[in-house]
Amino acid sequence: MIKYLFIGLFILLSYSANSQEIKIIDGDTIKIDGETIRFSGIDTPETIYFKKYKQLCYLNRKKNYCGEISKVKLIEKIGNKLVICDREKDKDQWGRTLAECFVNEESLSVYLVKSGNALDWPYYSKGKFALDQDFAKKNKLGLWNMDFIEPWVWRKKVRNFRKNKSLLPQIDKWLEIK
Repeated sequence: MIKYLFIGLFILLSYSANSQEIKIIDGDTIKIDGETIRFSGIDTPETIYFKKYKQLCYLNRKKNYCGEISKVKLIEKIGNKLVICDREKDKDQWGRTLAECFVNEESLSVYLVKSGNALDWPYYSKGKFALDQDFAKKNKLGLWNMDFIEPWVWRKKVRNFRKNKSLLPQIDKWLEIK
């Protein structure tokens, strides 16, 4: 009886040690057990910005919510798998943990950039994902098969528009207001 109790306890503890509560916020941000983790060195289109702006991309002149596409690709990649993150010591300006995260020893950042669903953000990555991005661009994968503007450029245009509504023509094509 004691033997079965120990076996049951071992299985329970093993399961608990490997289970995670994961929430995908968008293509480059996840929550693991309540900790918000931003993938460092990459950037994906915005699913929602300032609680009301959605980033748009176009495929064959058809409007797409490219932030949602990146988010779905990340959800599909992670599935029910264990996510392991290599955390940086510093947090970003919003208090999020910066990290490179892995599923089955594969970098989620490399996967997203190489499949064209994220961009290498050279300002932060120092070109770490440049070859992966070149591959996606050359093969017209993901975003590279669409008309889009870089997420960091898009966010700056939205911030400028919020201060000066006359700037709408500069971003109108790439923006949906909720």
